[in-house]
Amino acid sequence: MAKSALLKSSIAKKYWMALTGLFLCLFLAGHLAGNLQLIFSDALHFNQYALFMTSNPAVKLLSYLTYISILFHAVDGFLLTYQNVKARPIGYAKTNPSANSSFSSRNMAVLGTLILVFIVTHMVNFWAKMHFDENMPLQTVTVEMMGQKQELYLTTNEGYMPVQQVAKSAEEAAKSGAQTYIANRTEFYNTQAKVKIGEGYKDLHKITVAFFKDAKFGLIATLLYVVAMVVLSFHLLHGFQSAFQSLGLNNPNWTPKIKFFGTAFAIVVPLLFAIIPVYIHFFLK
Repeated sequence: MAKSALLKSSIAKKYWMALTGLFLCLFLAGHLAGNLQLIFSDALHFNQYALFMTSNPAVKLLSYLTYISILFHAVDGFLLTYQNVKARPIGYAKTNPSANSSFSSRNMAVLGTLILVFIVTHMVNFWAKMHFDENMPLQTVTVEMMGQKQELYLTTNEGYMPVQQVAKSAEEAAKSGAQTYIANRTEFYNTQAKVKIGEGYKDLHKITVAFFKDAKFGLIATLLYVVAMVVLSFHLLHGFQSAFQSLGLNNPNWTPKIKFFGTAFAIVVPLLFAIIPVYIHFFLK
């Protein structure tokens, strides 16, 4: 009975690993589509995308599901690895693992751990700043008016706010006499009426570009990002096809197609992700 329960538990873990893994592959594809705007679009469109991703209720729900999937996938992976090691504590006297399995399949736990470390650092550098940093800048544009350059905040209703006329807080507005101040990090309020008159864009584009173009650490950050994408590629090379096998979808007619698509996904998606910081660091003006 105990062995039967353990077997069921192991199978259940593999099902959850497969389901969360495939869901995270969908997330990767969607996240890549948004991030490619750093290359193929401008700052405003990227910041509009960032606002949509952090304010739309349906997207927020998917975000929470993504966070849960990452944690579940990581914990489940560690448990399965521990279970496999515990089941065979003593290795064979002579082994030739490379003859029977790929590098990716033999090192999924290590690859997964490295990816988890990357996700945590990535979220600290971007996600946390976007959500919690009080010094997160708002997007501005510089225009020439009457022969003079003026910096303006962009608003989500396609309006503009002169930066010099907007105080950073209600207290600062009271001292300086400014007619407008910023509240809740992004909202513009009229000082007299204390009503919201507009909202700015958090400038995630500026933060991202500055991170990869930093004079001291930009090159290192770019190289580490590329290395992380290589690790992700190896993880996906085995994980994508393995997920379908765990779900019992390894029909002989479909297996070659799944393997081809999985290999293509494991190469193309990380490659495109890696190109983004390289483009920013070396080519973006």
